[in-house]
Amino acid sequence: MVKLLIDTCVWLDISKTTKGEKVLDLLCEFLEREEVTLILPEIVIQEFDRNKDRVIVDAGKSLSSHFNKVKEMVVAHGDQDLKDSVLSQLNDINHKIPSLGENAFNSIQRIEELFEKSEKLTLTDEIKLRATQRAIDKKAPFHLSKNSIGDAIIIETFSDYKARNQAQEFKLIFITHNKNDFSLKNGNQKLPHEDLEEIFDSPKTQYFINLPEALNSINSELVEDIEFENDWDFEPRSFSEIMEVERELEQKIWYNRHQIRVQMIEEGKIKLIEREDFEIKTANRTIVKDIWEGALESAKKVEEKYGIENLYWDDFEWGMINGKLSALRWTIGDDWDNLDT
Repeated sequence: MVKLLIDTCVWLDISKTTKGEKVLDLLCEFLEREEVTLILPEIVIQEFDRNKDRVIVDAGKSLSSHFNKVKEMVVAHGDQDLKDSVLSQLNDINHKIPSLGENAFNSIQRIEELFEKSEKLTLTDEIKLRATQRAIDKKAPFHLSKNSIGDAIIIETFSDYKARNQAQEFKLIFITHNKNDFSLKNGNQKLPHEDLEEIFDSPKTQYFINLPEALNSINSELVEDIEFENDWDFEPRSFSEIMEVERELEQKIWYNRHQIRVQMIEEGKIKLIEREDFEIKTANRTIVKDIWEGALESAKKVEEKYGIENLYWDDFEWGMINGKLSALRWTIGDDWDNLDT
């Protein structure tokens, strides 16, 4: 027997798309065959209940917005001979969009039925204290500069359940889509963050970022007909999501270069000068004082946003970060190797 603790974000993602319906069908098959059971922290129930109405509304709204943009592009740039036919087909599809909200509603109902049959895990004072201690120690999921108390309570509930059932023979699996908070910081995101290694320290306790992959590891024969590889890992990113990450990488790379300038100023390799003393021929060895003061203020803002402890990496990790920025900029139409900040 395998017991699954599925993070709130996974349940919400399942309820959003038709792909999620297939994953839900697969999970129900495993439950009916008693291959797995579900363990469910109280906070997951609360978070799901708080977000489910938004998911239903967004299910139709998001696709409708993209759909209208497609129609605008067809009208503006489509082949004249094919335009009428394409628009006619798009209009037929447009009438089906409202049903996506209904699909989300049905998926949410099915999920709540699974919740009713799950083993509920009560939130104790001990779990709250350990989650709070993670915040004090800035351990994952508090390694980022944001309030992650809900995530900390979920992972500590999982850890508590593991500790209370050490003598049992069943396996425990934790599944999340929240790679930023729970996965390895710089490396294979299918592995848990370094701060969570003591929780996932044996083959009986496993970490997954893909529910179908977790089920496949339990009984691959039941998932042979499901194309699970692309369910969550390779969804196309939205432009706004790409730009958000591009901006984050740009700020972190700028901060790294700023710290190099701090060191060079301390070593006397770069001098601070008044604006009237600036000369283009010495620009590489001097910085105007008021410009430097602005840079120091910008550096403080970056530290406050990301946490100073999250702004230092070794040479390999910095190479990865620079490569990511170059790749993202290429996807939005820039030239390769543009690392300007």
